[in-house]
Amino acid sequence: MDHFLYRDGHLHAEDVPLADIAAEVGTPFYCYSTATLTRHFHLFDEALDGLDHLVCFAMKALSNVAVLKLLGDLGAGVDVVSGGEYARARAAGIPGDRIVFSGVGKTREEMTQALTGGIRQFNVESEPELLVLDEVATGLGLRAPITLRVNPDIDAGTHDKISTGRKEDKFGVPISRARDIYAQAASLPGIEVVGIDVHIGSQLTSLGPFEAAYGKIAELTEALRGDGHTIRRLDLGGGLGIPYARDNQAPPVPAEYGAMVRRTLGHLDCEIEIEPGRLISGNAGVLVSRVLYVKEGEDRTFLILDAAMNDLARPAMYGAHHDIVPLVEPAPGALHAPVDVVGPVCESGDTFARARDLPPLAPGDLVAFRSAGAYGAVMASEYNSRPLVPEVLVRDDQSSVIRARPTFDEMIKRDIVPSWL
Repeated sequence: MDHFLYRDGHLHAEDVPLADIAAEVGTPFYCYSTATLTRHFHLFDEALDGLDHLVCFAMKALSNVAVLKLLGDLGAGVDVVSGGEYARARAAGIPGDRIVFSGVGKTREEMTQALTGGIRQFNVESEPELLVLDEVATGLGLRAPITLRVNPDIDAGTHDKISTGRKEDKFGVPISRARDIYAQAASLPGIEVVGIDVHIGSQLTSLGPFEAAYGKIAELTEALRGDGHTIRRLDLGGGLGIPYARDNQAPPVPAEYGAMVRRTLGHLDCEIEIEPGRLISGNAGVLVSRVLYVKEGEDRTFLILDAAMNDLARPAMYGAHHDIVPLVEPAPGALHAPVDVVGPVCESGDTFARARDLPPLAPGDLVAFRSAGAYGAVMASEYNSRPLVPEVLVRDDQSSVIRARPTFDEMIKRDIVPSWL
């Protein structure tokens, strides 16, 4: 569910016409709905009601400080994967005891930053990382709370580039070696074992892979407790998908996911952490763009927009689908025709959709890419020296720019010309 609906023939974000925002900030721009973000967080929180739990937003999906503050004020923790994300989380007021640090390539500097600034746990992904973290923590006179990310060798059945739980993936340690590595961790003076971590991928549309992975985690928990380890926390990662096309079959809802967690892990008396990103923010955002040209080719029609692959990378990177809708509601029975929706960047890959059936559109018309609130703005770049697009947050009838579009001068002034040139 989202809060982007037609009212009186015009697409609104909650109570704000998106065309009004376009007139104020220009296009393209991202717009997020406070009501949708709030609702989706509460769906996950309520799904685990009765279990000791923490919902940690995977901020790699959407890292704007205003959005993080909104979710943090609701009680969310965050899952970070870099020192920059950690700094953003703290700037948003998220306390260290609600920040989980994931990622396969944590640096010594990032470890120090989190240990001195406050951290709930590190999700350790390799033996070399474990040894470096012990060295850093010991040097600071601290103990680093850790879970070990285990790889259960489960194929999530999702896109190859967002699968993370197979034995050929770079993430985690083989579950077959977990007991040995936990024994090593327990012997290190700067390490405190607190639990187990698992994450098998993103955009999962069925519960089967989760259930298979969590069954293995339940067995590992019992085995590690038998080895004398205190396993009090299970970090289950994220990955529950969203429907990117309105006619797609809906993935499982958080309540069904929560019931599965109870069924597979509820008997272990562990605190449960989950790290949803896409399902909280995906349908909470749209990218609004303006039609520049309608170009008639020999075999196809091109709809050329002012948004490009540098603004929304998912279609070029993953072949991802986003519903594209006009901001002015088409008349009932309006004829649709196939068009290729493309951007202005000088790459053939700058294509959002091929042969997409859309109603008639003309230069100057506005369109919205739905479900663009996850992995949209965070993956954007300034390729072709195109400024990063602004982000706007809406609540009821209010809207506010939460990241401004930089000017050309601001972009250029970041470059430094050496004195010897």
